[in-house]
Amino acid sequence: MKDIQNERDTRNIPINKVGVKHLKYPITILDKENTEQHTVASVNMYVDLPHHFKGTHMSRFIEILNAYRGMISYKAIRSILTEMKTRLDAESAHIELTFPYFIEKAAPITGAKALVDYRCTFSAAKNGHQLDFVLGVEVPITTLCPCSKAISLEGAHNQRGVVRVRVRFDKFIWIEDLVRRIERCGSTEVYALLKREDEKYVTEQAYANPVFVEDVVRNVTQQLAADENIRWFSVEAENFESIHNHNAYAEIISEHHPKKHTDTQKPPLR
Repeated sequence: MKDIQNERDTRNIPINKVGVKHLKYPITILDKENTEQHTVASVNMYVDLPHHFKGTHMSRFIEILNAYRGMISYKAIRSILTEMKTRLDAESAHIELTFPYFIEKAAPITGAKALVDYRCTFSAAKNGHQLDFVLGVEVPITTLCPCSKAISLEGAHNQRGVVRVRVRFDKFIWIEDLVRRIERCGSTEVYALLKREDEKYVTEQAYANPVFVEDVVRNVTQQLAADENIRWFSVEAENFESIHNHNAYAEIISEHHPKKHTDTQKPPLR
């Protein structure tokens, strides 16, 4: 049949990214406690399009993803990007997978266990032989306002917040380990299941440890900057304020120059 996409375009305008977005797809990823975890990702896949091609073959993105869905890792992503470049005759390829990742947490006093979901992202691009990989996590926390505590005779306002972290690193890193570092940087952690004894402990812990969003991003920065394996990061903290008609926000981006991985370098994810 006639292949319209391969026909020549005469406008002489290359396209930076063309592909598919928001494709929901089941994937399997590495899990520190259970070896692997099944989840559902929202997937974006793109390649560049030279000026002389009219279009790209969208179906090939799905074919490539389907071949690797059994285990999504650094090695698989590197292979996916290489195959995207080859099959779609492109110089650069990009993939973004955003998915819920579940970690079992025990309540601080009773030990009651339940799953907490964390929004995670694998974002990778390959241009020539250079590969850039970024791991992103979103971690819920609780923050108690230092100002409110200081000026109030009784109590202080607190709220749930979220910390968004993106990192580039050299060696393997578990999502669980990164999440655990971030959770320590608020007033207290967020749990899926708390009994009354746990609620008392968590409430009192938050009151004893008030933090602004500025404190949160600085606390997280201290954690990440001390790790020689992490060579670039960005940190955002956002409080969903309980008594204000706005959110409080802060961001820090590290000054480390982001290096690129090549096919000959040791992969940061298995």
